[in-house]
Amino acid sequence: MGNPLYDRLFGRHAGKTTPFLHLPDGRVVTHTEFLDMSSRIANALTGLELEPGDRVAIQVEKSPEALALYAACAQTGLIFLPLNTAYTTAELSYFIENSEASLVVCDQANEAGLRPIAQAQNAQLVTLNADGTGSLMRRALGMLPAFEPVKRSESDLAAFLYTSGTTGRSKGAMLTQANLLSNAETLVREWRFTPEDVLLHALPIFHTHGLFVATNVILASGGSMIFLPKFDLDDILRLMPKATSMMGVPTFYTRLLDDDRFTGDLTRHMRLFISGSAPLLAETHERFQARTGHRILERYGMTETNMNTSNPYDGERRAGTVGFPLPGVELKVTDPDTGENLPQGEIGIIEVRGPNVFDGYWQMPEKTAAELREDGFFITGDLGRVDPDGYVHIVGRGKDLIISGGYNIYPKEIELVLDDQPGVLESAVIGVPHPDFGETVLGILVAEPGQSPDAEAILATIQTELARFKHPRKLIMLDKLPRNTMGKVQKNVLRDYYRGLFTKG
Repeated sequence: MGNPLYDRLFGRHAGKTTPFLHLPDGRVVTHTEFLDMSSRIANALTGLELEPGDRVAIQVEKSPEALALYAACAQTGLIFLPLNTAYTTAELSYFIENSEASLVVCDQANEAGLRPIAQAQNAQLVTLNADGTGSLMRRALGMLPAFEPVKRSESDLAAFLYTSGTTGRSKGAMLTQANLLSNAETLVREWRFTPEDVLLHALPIFHTHGLFVATNVILASGGSMIFLPKFDLDDILRLMPKATSMMGVPTFYTRLLDDDRFTGDLTRHMRLFISGSAPLLAETHERFQARTGHRILERYGMTETNMNTSNPYDGERRAGTVGFPLPGVELKVTDPDTGENLPQGEIGIIEVRGPNVFDGYWQMPEKTAAELREDGFFITGDLGRVDPDGYVHIVGRGKDLIISGGYNIYPKEIELVLDDQPGVLESAVIGVPHPDFGETVLGILVAEPGQSPDAEAILATIQTELARFKHPRKLIMLDKLPRNTMGKVQKNVLRDYYRGLFTKG
């Protein structure tokens, strides 16, 4: 029976002394060293009496050890639950409780705040710091560098990823081994990755882009990664000559273009630049090609599905589109009210079906039934159309979801905080175009009669209650919010009015 996820991504590299991770300080972690590390961690996890199927909630900084923890969870059959490092303790409480995590892994600096939450859940807690220290690695270093993977099947759950929902509460998307494997192996073929590829990896690994796309593609292809803790422009420019490919969010590319050191000569040896997690402006496409001669490949995916579509490796990569459905992925555009298929060219809700589509939302059967049809099509909530040449265009979202710098943000969560502030009668939060982040958060406030809310004080309060990526870039005061005849706030009117606030022209 084996363990498909571990065998096809990790175990296939057993005995290889070739580089896997190139670290910014010049150190190299070989495939063998990485697998030894993951096996030690797997033994440590087993020593904590965790059982296959238990959830491991992880909020740690990016490091080789953090990536080895992912491999160890695959080895032991544990469900890997990565959490954004920007989440506050209050936010983490929900994820740990909702997932019924059996183990919490955090940075030592956050241990005191998370221990009561873990104890309330009867979960164990260990630490893992950015430099590889902490109680988890102290346990692991005393273990054997060998571990027989737990038998699992492709239908077994491998990971939870929490995504914003239509009611403001995050939903745990359940991803199977087959979901992760099918997508990784398809992308290797479509994007022509080989063992000779060196991926410049500056993405976080708590997100599907950095972990289940970038990392899994390299594992499935046998290539290596320049493994950076975060996007640092100087490091990117210094190390790019050693890479062959790069995956990033639009912010990466706009920041490169804003630096005169980024030239065509610097990218001449590069094979491929890929962008996702947020829309890439057509202007960025054109500037990048003019500067480097490379056409960025843009694709479209979701937490619940990994990648659905991609512009072609060979052929025209069209700005403003996300290309074609990937092999094995069916895509249709439907009427949002009736669910009926719409003719080509008409705008409707995008639905997808394929081996990449998740298994449902954890402990939310009603949400699963509302968004995952019985025939397997997932209702994405994204508005789009397919042009006569078959290219998919994303034109908006049926939901109010904001995607900023690749992070999903649900406005209702921010509105609840804003509405609770002194002098605020009501609020509306929208996403507006931003040249760096694709979209950014804008807060619209209406004051209580005779009151003058203190915008600076409100922003200061938000900093203590919400992760940084959710903070409004600006607060605007209005006398009233635009509403339709049913009294519903017309966010489309607000988005149209303020869409040029942070962009040129």
